[in-house]
Amino acid sequence: MEHIAAVLLVIGCSNTMTECRELSVSVFETAQECTAARPFALSDVQGQAPRIIGKCLSVDPALEDDYDQIVWNVRPDGTLDASVEISDLEVAANGARPEKDSLSQQ
Repeated sequence: MEHIAAVLLVIGCSNTMTECRELSVSVFETAQECTAARPFALSDVQGQAPRIIGKCLSVDPALEDDYDQIVWNVRPDGTLDASVEISDLEVAANGARPEKDSLSQQ
């Protein structure tokens, strides 16, 4: 089983940096692999947006199964603030389901 140590997030923006969207997300076993792949990933998406920004984000391998969101924001100066996070969402479920009898099923 591979462990994830870094995520490469690539964002495409308008010239004014007011409209941005995710173009790609890739995972890597080491931060060095992510850094090495970054120029190629940026090249692969050229033309999909006027301005393209990519950033390698650190991931704690011990928590990799718990991460469930990438939070990002592009500042007007083109700086990408981003992180891989664990949401605070708690899901509750009741495993008990009432059984239907054959007479009540239609």
